[in-house]
Amino acid sequence: MINKPAGRTATSAPCRVTVCRGCCCGDAAKIPGVDHTGQIPRLRAALDGAAPVRASECLDVCDQANVVVVQPSAAGRAAGGRPVWLGLVNDDEALADIAAWIRAGGPGLAEPPGVLDLYAITVSRRVREGLGG
Repeated sequence: MINKPAGRTATSAPCRVTVCRGCCCGDAAKIPGVDHTGQIPRLRAALDGAAPVRASECLDVCDQANVVVVQPSAAGRAAGGRPVWLGLVNDDEALADIAAWIRAGGPGLAEPPGVLDLYAITVSRRVREGLGG
């Protein structure tokens, strides 16, 4: 029998955030002037525990660096939410908008700030399936 962590049920699992840190994302030579090293800690701080943030190897959308994927919470997925891929996330304002959206519920539960439409990208099925969403 698999034990679930105390206090967390299938319907309370939070959004999950994946930040690409592969070959191009996080690379100061490709995207100068961005504090790549501080990006993940700043996002974690802005989320204030609302969602885990993990770094990933290359997500294979290098022309959109830096890439962030927001996967819906269990409740968001039940409400029809699907993973949202965001590209060119290279400024703190975008991180703040992403964090505010996730704190409000994220995919399936809250409308993203309109400005995030500018960051939304569509990726191939092969790339989406590589991340499990």
